[in-house]
Amino acid sequence: MAIVFVGIDLAKNLFAVHGVDAAGRVALQRPAVPRDKRLALVAELPPCTNGMTSCSGAHHWALQFSAFGHAVRLVAPKFVAPYRLSGKTGKNDAADAAAICETIQRDHPAHPQALRAGQERGAAESTDGVTAG
Repeated sequence: MAIVFVGIDLAKNLFAVHGVDAAGRVALQRPAVPRDKRLALVAELPPCTNGMTSCSGAHHWALQFSAFGHAVRLVAPKFVAPYRLSGKTGKNDAADAAAICETIQRDHPAHPQALRAGQERGAAESTDGVTAG
């Protein structure tokens, strides 16, 4: 079956990716994807919902992923923690990616929206005067 939800744990050099199909079965599990291969992996996927924890880099990646037709949901880290299977695998990147994937399948009003291209430029311009002075 086609992948419907993908959870991505962002890191400096390696990303963990976890994808499930409509039945909730694991269809994609990559515990270590190098940064330079990340966009190629997302480009190969059919349009689906990608989830990441909200951080400064998440908006950049959200813009990159949405260019391939993916919907992106950002999740606050405090909403991911309850879904992490700490008893079985502990806290690691692969467990975080699986927990993010589980979290984005739930409708929750606290999921912030990713910035669109115009919003990101506007946010940078509005802070220029604050940081320059």
